[in-house]
Amino acid sequence: MPKVSWFELRADDPKRAMKFYEKVFGWKFEKWGDQEYWLATTGEKSEMGIEGAIQPRKPKDPPVVNTINVTNIDEAIKKIEKNGGKVVVPKMDVPMMGTLAYFLDTEGNMHGLMQPAMK
Repeated sequence: MPKVSWFELRADDPKRAMKFYEKVFGWKFEKWGDQEYWLATTGEKSEMGIEGAIQPRKPKDPPVVNTINVTNIDEAIKKIEKNGGKVVVPKMDVPMMGTLAYFLDTEGNMHGLMQPAMK
């Protein structure tokens, strides 16, 4: 069954947001490449939960996006569209991660859709 595997928090001031999450929850952040995208470590690997990231908020961005892992992104996209959802960012390759797309559900909530790369 597909499961939420990642979150993205959008922030007007990413550094302020990271400071907040570091002080409140002890999360750690590391910049990913040359992008304005900071990976969040939210706990030990042995603990239950998911990891995520913080990035700058752009106009009309939702505040939080959860990404759902699937085994076949093409099949998932067909099911989304057949059941009233809409793909808003077409599938794209993310180096060493997999294939990613973004969609809106029937209520207008944005989610990511990830087919992880084979290991």
